[in-house]
Amino acid sequence: MAKVFTTEITSETIKSDNPIHQRLYKAYLVATEYVHGNLLEVGCGEGRGINLLKPLVQHYTAIDKIKDVIASLKVQHPESTFIASDIPPFPISENEAFDSLVSFQVIEHIRDDAYFLREIHRMLKPSGVALLTTPNRRMSLTRNPWHIREYLPDELRSLAAQVFSDVTVKGITGNEKVMRYYEDNKAAVRRITRWDIFNLQYRLPAWLLRIPYEILNRMNRNRLQKHDNKLVSGIRHEDYFVTDDAENALDLLLIVRK
Repeated sequence: MAKVFTTEITSETIKSDNPIHQRLYKAYLVATEYVHGNLLEVGCGEGRGINLLKPLVQHYTAIDKIKDVIASLKVQHPESTFIASDIPPFPISENEAFDSLVSFQVIEHIRDDAYFLREIHRMLKPSGVALLTTPNRRMSLTRNPWHIREYLPDELRSLAAQVFSDVTVKGITGNEKVMRYYEDNKAAVRRITRWDIFNLQYRLPAWLLRIPYEILNRMNRNRLQKHDNKLVSGIRHEDYFVTDDAENALDLLLIVRK
């Protein structure tokens, strides 16, 4: 399996990534209650949720921009369809081809987010459902230079309502164990960003920040694991849950129906 070792593509094998991996996997578990028929995943990454979702649907199709990962997934899952492409637009000409769609931690990377949602609408059959997750800006600890933007719940709801008439915004958050990790992480990030006296993280262009962000983020995750390995390794997807209190959630969960 092709592995992409970056903090932006969270690994299920790197121990210090475990709390984030479990948080992202929770979205796939939530999706099991919605997916059916022909399913499209937009931004499948290394295939975190394929084995969970594929048995629940008639056919699984995925799009991702990383060609090596897509090539590897084609070998592992020859019965499914994998497409390497930048998006939007989606490289699928047929309209209304899918009963369900998932796209987790993707929309924050898309410059034209309204176009992205219009393409999701185009892909869905009538009464089709799509689930998206994205970080809650209110809970972000620092600027992520890989993200074009992040959203507050009302912003995401308003954006989606331009395209879909049936829009629900919930959140994915965690229990006391998860929030202890979050607070430890917040304290560690503050120790780093206190040296940014000129607030350069918000002034410099994103491309200049990506390498230092990557290095410091990995160092910080490793430090958190070394400091409290029991906490970092002990967090499971059961420690995360869906909440109606999107304002205070770690991630926003957008559910739209055509």
